[in-house]
Amino acid sequence: MKNVGETREAPMGTPQDDLATGEHSTRGRVARSILDHGPSTVAELAERLGLTAAAVRRHLDALVAETVVEPREQRVYGSRGRGRPAKAFALTACGRDAFDQSYDKLAADALGWIATAAGGGEQGEAAVTAFARARIAAQTGAYRGRVEAAAPENRAQALADALSADGYAATTRSAPNGQGEQLCQHHCPVAHVAEQFPQLCEAETEAFSHLLGTHVQRLATIAHGDGVCTTFVPGTPQGAAPDTDPTSESTAGRNPA
Repeated sequence: MKNVGETREAPMGTPQDDLATGEHSTRGRVARSILDHGPSTVAELAERLGLTAAAVRRHLDALVAETVVEPREQRVYGSRGRGRPAKAFALTACGRDAFDQSYDKLAADALGWIATAAGGGEQGEAAVTAFARARIAAQTGAYRGRVEAAAPENRAQALADALSADGYAATTRSAPNGQGEQLCQHHCPVAHVAEQFPQLCEAETEAFSHLLGTHVQRLATIAHGDGVCTTFVPGTPQGAAPDTDPTSESTAGRNPA
C-alpha cells in the first residue's frame, strides 16, 4: 500500500485500495476507511463508502476471517442509552502491515549497502546471498519441529501450516502430474524487495528443500510477476528426514525472482 496517510476516499479499484493479500477493491476500501478513520461501526462504514449495511458486514466477515480487522466493544462516553452498543471494527497489526510497505525501500537500501560494502560485483552478490540464507534459516528454524513431527507424506502440508502462521497464506495441492505436490504461497511480505534481490527467493527455496528432505523446484514467484509463489515438492520417500543444515548449498531448483 502506498500513500497511507491520505485521508480522502480513493476511487474504487485504485492500486492503493487493493490489500496486499489480493482482495477485491471494495474490501480494500472497507479496510482503508478503518485505517483512515479509526475503529468504525457498520453504520459508519456504510455511510462513508455508500454501501449497504449488509454489504459492509459481508466484507467485514471476510476481513475478520483473514485477521485483517477485529471487532471491539465501542467506547461510550457520557450517559449510555438502552441496548448494547454497536461493535466497532479496528485494524489488527496484520491489517496495518498489509497497507504499510514503507519498510520495502529501507530493506532494499540495506541490501544494496551490503552488496556495495562487500565490494560489489560477485562479492556483493555473495554477501547478499549470505544474508538471505541467514535470514531464512532463522525464520524456518522455528518450523523444523512441526515438519519433523509430520509423516513424510504430510511434511509439505506441515510446512504450509507453519508458513501460514507467519502470514504467507500457504496451501498445498496435488501436482498436475500426480508425482508430488505444489506448495503455494499466496502472499509474500518481501516480494517487492525480492524483485531487486532474487537471492531472497533462492534462499527460501533452498530452505524448503532442507526442511522437507527432498529436492524441490520453484515454479513461480510473486516477485517475478506471478500471482502465487509455487514450489514443486516431489513425492517424499518413506523414512526420509529433513536436512539438518538449512544454510548449506542445495540442489533445489531455482527460478529467478
